[in-house]
Amino acid sequence: MILVTGASGLLGSRLVFDLLQMGRKVRGMGRSARMPASLIRHYFKDNEQLLENLEWFQGDITNRHSVLDALDDVSQVFHCAGLVSFIPTDRHLVKSINVQGTSNIVDGCLVKGVSALCHVSSVAALGRSLHGQYDEESVWNPDEPHSQYAISKYDAEREVWRGVAEGLNAVIVNPGIIIGPGNWETDSSALFSKVYDGLRFYTGGINGFVAVEDVSKSMIRLVDQQNYGQRFVLVGENMPYKEVMDLIADGLDVQRPSIQAGRFLSGLAWRIESVASKLTGKRPLITRETAQSAQSISFYSNKKALEVLSEGFKDPRIAIRETASKYLRQRP
Repeated sequence: MILVTGASGLLGSRLVFDLLQMGRKVRGMGRSARMPASLIRHYFKDNEQLLENLEWFQGDITNRHSVLDALDDVSQVFHCAGLVSFIPTDRHLVKSINVQGTSNIVDGCLVKGVSALCHVSSVAALGRSLHGQYDEESVWNPDEPHSQYAISKYDAEREVWRGVAEGLNAVIVNPGIIIGPGNWETDSSALFSKVYDGLRFYTGGINGFVAVEDVSKSMIRLVDQQNYGQRFVLVGENMPYKEVMDLIADGLDVQRPSIQAGRFLSGLAWRIESVASKLTGKRPLITRETAQSAQSISFYSNKKALEVLSEGFKDPRIAIRETASKYLRQRP
């Protein structure tokens, strides 16, 4: 039995689908009573027979007893569960889910004698590079400014390395921004909803992007090849946000964002959003950290993953077009 945490999320649902397609038995763990119908439609609409090998487990990774129950008779764990949030008031929740939750998974794997763990981190957890690109050897400097999310993912990795030191077979993946069909309102797929609804602004930043199926298949292969005690950057290509926004708009057949938001406009936007959030009680769409991140220029090297996996990554542009097409068919 293979346990997938965060099985109702963008990556987790794709991973469940890929594992089931390979004929493996999967226990999907999520906080909901069942995998959301919208995510089932993404992958299982024409493959309902695959669900016969899926066992759903409603649980909470921040609860040690829940984790131990989920790990009964499990041989491998793919830990996808996590919270991506840059909202200051979520700081304690981000730490609880990303750090304590991962600690519980690691401890549970050690107690239950799980043979392998694949932990999903993020490129946000990579340290600064001295040669122009972030990679697996980049050194984390705690004295530099980091988002609360980045710190939580770095600390979560430390929990995994602790497990490795105690005898756990584990591999870490650091994906860039994942492109694929997910929750059109909450995860990175929400970018498609925002562009469709008429997003007018873009930023001058650059980031790494990767197709969801590449992250899923890479995780499975890394575990099958027993690449334990290592981490791997998973990025298809480094792309300007402007190009990504334009591709999404073209795929959705809507107007491209046309106004560049520099640091001044971005700073003004998150301050206005913060005030509006306090007045309306709604969660802010833009925060200081997201505004700063959208302006940053970051390049990530996938050299190690390409060498070990012996297979290239899908062009994120193709993944964007495919996801846009799916959004139009399944538009909320």
